[in-house]
Amino acid sequence: DRLAELGAAGLVIREVDEGPPLRVAYRLTEAGAAMEPALKELGQWADTYLAEPEPGTGC
Repeated sequence: DRLAELGAAGLVIREVDEGPPLRVAYRLTEAGAAMEPALKELGQWADTYLAEPEPGTGC
């Protein structure tokens, strides 16, 4: 489970509201929020260098 992995890495915190109804939410830790600039840069790099496949080529 990816959320569990992110929690174990200290990037998100799981919060449970016993309700009713029972609700579970996840929020970023300070370390998780600090990753935002790097992830934005990575996304911009991908937009520039990872081309979309040509329509109809299947690749």
